Amino acid sequence: MACRREVTGRGFRPSVKPAAETPNFDAYSVDQFCRRHSISVAMFYKMRAQGLAPVEFKVGTRTLISRESAAAWRAERELTTRGARHQHETQVAEETAAT
Repeated sequence: MACRREVTGRGFRPSVKPAAETPNFDAYSVDQFCRRHSISVAMFYKMRAQGLAPVEFKVGTRTLISRESAAAWRAERELTTRGARHQHETQVAEETAAT
């Protein structure tokens, strides 16, 4: 039987809960962290390889990220973005003044 919504009349049901519905835990698994911050798990591991992921800790075989580490990671990402934006604006202003 067809599963397409135009055939069945069913609406789209996302399999991932929006961040607003995700409970506010003291520590997140990698999957929970990624859902909460709207990034893919693959992007998380790519960022980790580049040294840009939040600080993790192990509990047995589980890898967890504390709420404080997630907050510090967000703040660091914001500062990096602001710094890059400010540096770009400064460089554009200098190039404009030079011409």
